[in-house]
Amino acid sequence: MDRYQYLLLMGACVLVTLPLELVIGARVWRRPRRLATALVPAGVLFVAWDLWATATGTWSFNDRYTIGVELPGGMAIEELVFFTVVPVCGLLTLEAVRTILRRLDRRRAAAAAPQDAVR
Repeated sequence: MDRYQYLLLMGACVLVTLPLELVIGARVWRRPRRLATALVPAGVLFVAWDLWATATGTWSFNDRYTIGVELPGGMAIEELVFFTVVPVCGLLTLEAVRTILRRLDRRRAAAAAPQDAVR
């Protein structure tokens, strides 16, 4: 079970934040070009950094906690999953908060509008 812990944790992160897309309407998954624009630059930087750190022996991956699939350069697939899942979950959270705040602002504006007209 230890081998799948990390991937299960990443899956749980996606499951916990998925309602932000489906229920609140964060619209992260529905805008793939915008999502890629947010993910790719940081992903390229972190993958390059990770490959360098792995190649120089700065860090390594414990076989006990990985499924054994390595990308070229020796990076564990779990790292690539992390570099994708965590930013997506962060973006889902950010966009959900923005969506909720916009709704609240509209409600406040609608509630204040009749009062302003009376004055």
